[in-house]
Amino acid sequence: MTTSSDRKISIASKPENINLVERLVDEVKDIYNIREDAYGNILVAVSEAVNNAICHGNKANPLKNVDIGYIWKEDLLAFVISDEGEGFDHYNIPDPTAPENIEKPTGRGVFLMKQLSDNVIFSDNGRTVELYFKISGN
Repeated sequence: MTTSSDRKISIASKPENINLVERLVDEVKDIYNIREDAYGNILVAVSEAVNNAICHGNKANPLKNVDIGYIWKEDLLAFVISDEGEGFDHYNIPDPTAPENIEKPTGRGVFLMKQLSDNVIFSDNGRTVELYFKISGN
């Protein structure tokens, strides 16, 4: 994807740094005048991806970083989140809506990313996730 605009930040793998990601998404919303409904989807999906990178990918090791970037081109917004962890098998994730998983306190992040984004692509053995959002009518 050729970019017309992009930005990248890197944060230490501390759960409290999720607020830096929220600020980045707020900044994107303001710059591109993104509608509230799209903004909500973007905020939740990106926050889930970063939370997974911090907690599961980097095991909340503050010496490891999570990189968060975005690319804006015409009516497509993509966020790219990468961690320094070992990766995971994104093809075999338990369904959080299955009866045996409903009561579990974790396991909904990837499901939410897929529900709220227009496209989700995992690469680098699951260490990188790309979240795509079609933004139109702003």
